[in-house]
Amino acid sequence: MAAIALRSPQYKSINSGANAAYAICTIQIDTGSGYNTEYTLRKDTSPSTTVLFEISELCLDFLDISFSGTYTAQTIDIRTRIKSYTSSDVLVTDSNNIDDIGYDAYGTFMEGSNPAVPFGSRPTWLVSGDPNHTTINNEYYIYVPVGETGSVPYINVSAELGYTGYGGSQTSIDASGTPAATKMNIERVDCTKYGDGHKITFVNKYGALQDLWFFLKSVNTTTAKKEKFHRNIISSTGTYSVNQHTKQVYDVVAKTSFTLSSGYYPEWANQWFEQLMLSEKVWLTRTKPTNPSQTEVVPVNVTKNNFVKKTVLNNKLIEYTFDFDMSFDYINNVR
Repeated sequence: MAAIALRSPQYKSINSGANAAYAICTIQIDTGSGYNTEYTLRKDTSPSTTVLFEISELCLDFLDISFSGTYTAQTIDIRTRIKSYTSSDVLVTDSNNIDDIGYDAYGTFMEGSNPAVPFGSRPTWLVSGDPNHTTINNEYYIYVPVGETGSVPYINVSAELGYTGYGGSQTSIDASGTPAATKMNIERVDCTKYGDGHKITFVNKYGALQDLWFFLKSVNTTTAKKEKFHRNIISSTGTYSVNQHTKQVYDVVAKTSFTLSSGYYPEWANQWFEQLMLSEKVWLTRTKPTNPSQTEVVPVNVTKNNFVKKTVLNNKLIEYTFDFDMSFDYINNVR
């Protein structure tokens, strides 16, 4: 079973066969209670030609990844079937059922057509590793503040997405302790000089939830937008109150934004920050303003639209600054 990346085109095809006049492609999605036919596509064709259907955009509508602090596998099971018929509706060819697992993932142009997660062999971790590793034990790393717990995504041999948790004192996850079957190194960072660090969780290129910690300072900003009109305050007797507004403000909208500094990362970790910029779903875990002893997860949007990859040769130390907007207005206006 393939783990297909639904943010990139996914093509299904069949040879129409002799005397074929048209082909029908049915797309079924398992939403938890069995497969349901969601789309039926038809194309006219000629005999003995290849008929091609693109399914990713339609299937992606059924995959809406959410995060509230719990790491859960969020994929969809897809079943595609293509049949060709003569002009008199006689069956010519049948692809039989094509079963896939759909991920909210994408491949790059250089990774070719019909990209499949993890763009290599499985099982493995679903985070980008060090491409210059020398052994399997030093390919995968995560960078986490001292004492913090978390989870790391993996794909098993059956193409299923899952998460392996780690404790606050762990410095690695051994290959035998996870279906990823590969060691994950956990680098602990002391960021107490600037607080406790800031955890950004995003959907990475593999369609999995990945944590990325920003270890240095943060800056928070509130921006307001408002309308004004010149108000007539003259009463019927020709007087007015000096306490009334003549320039009346209305329709005030406010948004909050913040800037985070990453701290120092190795050069090969550039790909994590690039994937963060390209992600469609991002969340911040922060201290709850009304109860500092608790945390809350809030949706945010990355405002960075360009990414210059830093190198040791050019920059010596690799550090990034990212700007985020809260994905909601500060004043509640949800109606």
